[in-house]
Amino acid sequence: MKTYRLNRLFNPKSLRCFDVAIDHGFFNQPGFLTGIENISAAVMTVVDANPDAVQLTIGQARHLQSIPGKTKPALVLRTDVANVYGTVLPTVVFSRMIAEAALQAVRMDAACMCVNLFQIPGAPGVTDQCIENIIRLKLESEKYAMPMMVEPLVFQPNEKAGGYMVDGDLDKIQNLVRQAVELGADIIKGDPTDDVSVYHKVVDVAGGIPVLVRGGGRAPDEEILSRTEQLIQQGVSGIVYGRNIIQHPNPAGMTKALLAIVHDGATASEAVGFLS
Repeated sequence: MKTYRLNRLFNPKSLRCFDVAIDHGFFNQPGFLTGIENISAAVMTVVDANPDAVQLTIGQARHLQSIPGKTKPALVLRTDVANVYGTVLPTVVFSRMIAEAALQAVRMDAACMCVNLFQIPGAPGVTDQCIENIIRLKLESEKYAMPMMVEPLVFQPNEKAGGYMVDGDLDKIQNLVRQAVELGADIIKGDPTDDVSVYHKVVDVAGGIPVLVRGGGRAPDEEILSRTEQLIQQGVSGIVYGRNIIQHPNPAGMTKALLAIVHDGATASEAVGFLS
């Protein structure tokens, strides 16, 4: 029965998914609110560009789900909150999950729910918390037929790059993606590798579980479009981008540019026309 909800995420033409992440306000981190200070306006801007899904928290999902009609993007519900994104890790790090997450996802008419799997230098305890979250969520996922997207994140040291900056090492990403699959993920939201040309190895290690690639930190337009084109060529099932859309001067245009690459097979040079 999970297939019924997964069908709402993946475009029938390309069988890929473009999920726009607007859940950054959950993490109490300076800078994460840039572009989404007015969350209602941010959601409407993205919805007008017609991505396949929008990723929101339990407190903000109403801005998407209150839109009338049948054609709005599917909801991906963020289920966990953490304090690991600063340039200095707190003395006590945590990753906490909302109560009865799958049931709340059902009540919000979500098509999927998302949970983190952190690998952070100097913070093995938070990985343990993430695994506990996933183990609990897996049972709820099966009970309510609510697909579980696991987000394996391989951090650079926080003091080097600040939280949220990916390591980019293929071996580390492969290993954590495989652990997420072994824990029961229905979808993977994976880190990009430094060398995009090897990303098919991440797809392979997922063993048929769809891999959507996250955008990470803000990047120049040409870089993000070219990377996305190459990722599609490497066999990924889609993308989950946040700050490269919501912090862009033209978020609707960037969404349309990326949709052209993901669903229509456009090249980066063709897609850039949507930004003018």
